[in-house]
Amino acid sequence: MLQLTASYIDSLAPNAAAAKNGRGLVQKSKFIKLNVSEEEDLLFGECLGSGKSNYVCSVDFIAPDDPVARCSCPSRQFPCKHALGLMYAYADGLSFEKGSVPEDIASKREKAEKREESKAKRESGELTDKPKKVNKSALKKKIAKQLEALDELEKLVLSLVRGGLGTTDARTVKSLNEHAKRLGSSYLTGAENELRRLALLLEEHDRESSYTYAAEQLTLLHAFIKKGRSYLQAKHEDPDLKPDTESMIEEWLGHAWQLAELKEAGRISENVELLQLAFYSYKDEARREYVDTGFWLELGSDRIHRTMQYRPFKAVKFMKEEDSFFDVAKIAELYRYPGGMNARVRFEGILPRTMEHADLEAAYAAAWASIPEAVKAVKNQLKDPLADRSPVILLKASQIASTENGEYALMDSAGNTLQLGDVNRLPQASTQLLSLVDSSFMADCCVLVMLEHRMDTGRLIAQPLTVLQGGRIARLLY
Repeated sequence: MLQLTASYIDSLAPNAAAAKNGRGLVQKSKFIKLNVSEEEDLLFGECLGSGKSNYVCSVDFIAPDDPVARCSCPSRQFPCKHALGLMYAYADGLSFEKGSVPEDIASKREKAEKREESKAKRESGELTDKPKKVNKSALKKKIAKQLEALDELEKLVLSLVRGGLGTTDARTVKSLNEHAKRLGSSYLTGAENELRRLALLLEEHDRESSYTYAAEQLTLLHAFIKKGRSYLQAKHEDPDLKPDTESMIEEWLGHAWQLAELKEAGRISENVELLQLAFYSYKDEARREYVDTGFWLELGSDRIHRTMQYRPFKAVKFMKEEDSFFDVAKIAELYRYPGGMNARVRFEGILPRTMEHADLEAAYAAAWASIPEAVKAVKNQLKDPLADRSPVILLKASQIASTENGEYALMDSAGNTLQLGDVNRLPQASTQLLSLVDSSFMADCCVLVMLEHRMDTGRLIAQPLTVLQGGRIARLLY
């Protein structure tokens, strides 16, 4: 039997407005026909529209983790509000009449089945595609251009260091942005984004507070120049050299990982269940994109993954906005990008199931019990200058204590403490929201935190994202 929850339907909506409008259609009784197939893997019906004819809509669940929505309305959103309304009506328990699958959908199902058969044969080796030929001459030209761009970037970084950050002005910022464009034209998109991030730091009004992060950004760029040059030189000598699937150097060099590449590298897990612990969206001016970010615990393990969807400013209205997810996501194939403690993951399609008390118990079991051991693991990652500078971990806490001056700290069972506070890399504050959390959450709990190393104090600081206690969960970001 088909099981739908409002949370899952919300996750399919392209944006909040579409979800709201879909619910509105149900509340206003706009659906004049509601049907479900005998196998209960297809919802279809008719909805009153603004024109003379009703809109015919359907949602096909023949592939349960990848539903296909169709509608006769002119909307360019998928699913449109009519398809969403159809699902909300089913989730709300409205009466759906059993009916046979319409001919047009049956035909589309048949074509889709043939495509899946061909895909399965390719994966099993029965059918083989011609191997892609690498144009070694073009590859060498690209690498030569990248190496030349790295040399120019190195000169720029050294000139900034010699001159000192205190001498930078508006002309410096303009020069950095112009140089960033040239890096993008030289296939160094990762470096382009980070150089633009440096320019943004240097144009902040409060210069003194930004100098620390600007100095760290220069260190980051310098490390990339050294590692990038060594990697590209090796690739220039051996064009058949396979991409590095362990570090993030390929992404820095502008490589966009394909799922097939990750699968070939063995960076794939099958039949995985994920529990989302935190979610937030922010505007990344350096990348010129909105970034939807989720942190997910892989149930049955202690791994916390990160999902990231990039929505360019120019295309934002055409792309689906991700949102919080409150069910457990059942994933057939989970692809893992190269990375550290919170490697980025991707998946195509999910099957939701209701979160249970046992899932939160599994999260508690996966958390670090010792603050010193967790801090040691974080510091080991931070030794790599190209690694993620703001890792996220789950910590057990015997208490979330507040101090006389209104600050907070985590305390583990051995009495070790970790200071809580808002980190620079997270665009939203959350620490002071602890004052609004029920006091019963503050003892014998787990806390999901994002950590950051403060160069001015030499200490780690942690920003709380989510608190779990017993069978309850309190999200500070969602």
